[in-house]
Amino acid sequence: MPDHSEFILTMSNSKQKNTNKRSLTAVDLFSGCGGLSRGLKDAGFGVVAAVEIDPKAQITYRLNHPDVALYHRDIRDLDPNEILREARLKPGQLDLLAGCPPCQGFSRLRTKNQRVSVEDDRNNLVHDFLRYVRAMQPKTIMLENVPALAQDQRFNNMLEEVRSLGYEAVVHVLDTADYGVPQRRKRLIMLASLVHEPRVAPRADQRVTVRQALGGLAAPSRTKDRLQAMPEKRSPAVREIIARIPKNGGSRSDLGDEFQLACHKKSGGFRDVYGRMAWDDVAPTITSGCHNPSKGRFLHPSLNRTITLREAALLQGFPPEYCFDVSHGKEAIALMIGNALPPPFIAAHAGALRNALLRARRAQ
Repeated sequence: MPDHSEFILTMSNSKQKNTNKRSLTAVDLFSGCGGLSRGLKDAGFGVVAAVEIDPKAQITYRLNHPDVALYHRDIRDLDPNEILREARLKPGQLDLLAGCPPCQGFSRLRTKNQRVSVEDDRNNLVHDFLRYVRAMQPKTIMLENVPALAQDQRFNNMLEEVRSLGYEAVVHVLDTADYGVPQRRKRLIMLASLVHEPRVAPRADQRVTVRQALGGLAAPSRTKDRLQAMPEKRSPAVREIIARIPKNGGSRSDLGDEFQLACHKKSGGFRDVYGRMAWDDVAPTITSGCHNPSKGRFLHPSLNRTITLREAALLQGFPPEYCFDVSHGKEAIALMIGNALPPPFIAAHAGALRNALLRARRAQ
């Protein structure tokens, strides 16, 4: 990797450069494997830069977004003015600053006992998001995260300062299933703007079901897609339990005591584990445990296996051609997919911002 590897910028030709210049510009903070950038591009933004610290997520991002300058440094050590200079932008010229500060510290499992202000260093990254807002002065802002963030004082302090900088801001908790994502997933989204009154996108007319998302996908044993073909290993006892769970939405609660795992007999546990998805409903929230039946309702609706990682990516809203390096292994890829922002959800709300920006541009 070259010495100037603070960022990686690949443009295949001058036509791409000119397209980016004509596009509304966006910067993606905490980019992960690129779900946010995919959604921004789908909404018509030219993503000029992204920041990500995790090496495997960086590789996945570059596989899918080779035209974006990727800064692989700790965001706390990166000067936002450096990104502006490299993108040939001045403060106030960036159209959209978007990001999802790591949310594990605010997750439902971490806060279920009303400990909403969990002491986790990652929670403080909302301050760095604000630091970028101050320096870049973007025309619009999008921040996405888990719903519990709304109860944390650090987020509310950030929101107050964003408004003091002249932004109008709205905060909503929405279900991604209402925006073209084939899974139920509650997310907080903050939209802010210097040039218009921000509003979230209207809900889609219909939800996308598991059948619509996965229908027609080749079986793992018959596909050339290496992500779809990654094998699963289960003990004979677990395979027998899976085979006995009723198809199309069945649950471990449908099994008699004879076929309950010992750990499930002792306590109720999480009710969705060893559950099947239903063909004509949306999927449950896709998490980093999506390849493991003991982590949630991640069994295929009709086949005696968990969903594949390609199926998980499709249920997260990624396009079928989105690339993941299978050499990273199941755990790492599942973590990237589970932590990703669903592209259709991002595209809907980024599209609402884009339309307002274009109206403001025409009015000038």
